[in-house]
Amino acid sequence: MDAFYASVEQRDNPELRGKPVAVGGDPHKRGVVAAASYEARVFGVRSAIPMARAVRLCPHLVIVRPDFHKYQAASKTVFEIFRSVTSLVEPLSLDEAYLDVTENAWGETLGRAVALRLKAAIREATGLTASAGVAPNKFLAKIASAWRKPDGLTVIAPERVELFLQKLPVDALWGVGPVTAARLRERGIDRLVDVRTADEQVLRDAVGSWTEWLRQLAHGIDDREVEPNRETKSSGSENTYAQDLTDINEIRQEIDAMARDAADWLAKTELLCRTVTIKVRYSDFTTITRSHSKTPATRDGEDIAQRAVKLLERTDAAARSVRLLGVSVHNLEDPSAPFEPEEPMLPF
Repeated sequence: MDAFYASVEQRDNPELRGKPVAVGGDPHKRGVVAAASYEARVFGVRSAIPMARAVRLCPHLVIVRPDFHKYQAASKTVFEIFRSVTSLVEPLSLDEAYLDVTENAWGETLGRAVALRLKAAIREATGLTASAGVAPNKFLAKIASAWRKPDGLTVIAPERVELFLQKLPVDALWGVGPVTAARLRERGIDRLVDVRTADEQVLRDAVGSWTEWLRQLAHGIDDREVEPNRETKSSGSENTYAQDLTDINEIRQEIDAMARDAADWLAKTELLCRTVTIKVRYSDFTTITRSHSKTPATRDGEDIAQRAVKLLERTDAAARSVRLLGVSVHNLEDPSAPFEPEEPMLPF
């Protein structure tokens, strides 16, 4: 979806249309941008930057507080459309998914035709625009989907994959963010195709264990299938505070509350967890995480809260100002899943 949260707000409030809009928090209270309209992006406003910086970049920016009920409702409609066309839908977020449309309810033989019909159906049902990428695999489809936003459609036919790859910078590679891209460029690896011929040790120094995976992507190879029932691997929440926390008792209370929220989520989803993780960001932006795992898995709120609070002892939260706190649960188990015993060891 195109600038999803901001587009929903502009759809529902005609006064916002054509104006630079940012959905997010208060610029005076360390709010961040959750989404920016395309009018705001012209000024350099984008998601994840501090709202205070966004206002400096665009002084006439219109700030809207997020309304996730509206976004979830729109997302539900979009995904219903997806699943009416193919059962092979892999959600990535509220506003993005992979679809395998090799076989589809419309009987279309061309991916481009499916994408056009999906875009039209989404616009009719929600009043919103979506951009689509059609390609032989996930990696290429992901890049193509962002190629001509907003309301874009880019098709990479198998015979045109190599020509498309030749155009791309190295940061088009999956998992290569600004820091990794800078490391690669320092080593003379500027374009995606440069990864193919880069010295093995030079590449490994820059990206470590990702070396072989990035080489495959640089050749346009990505064999991952669309997984319609991707397993949830974790859940949690975090909060950036308007004023730094300096009282360890207050910090414990915040961690306790977040941990109990995570336990409530486990109860609602009927899952158990083995690992509890806390996240602490100090006033100098240093960020650390601490985890504790044990068996059997649990969803007991008291147990999860005690473990989370105990993890604070392995941080400097009692002696330093804290800007952000978070709690998450990992290594999830479904107690209703059938038990699968290990194969017996053979006697040799």
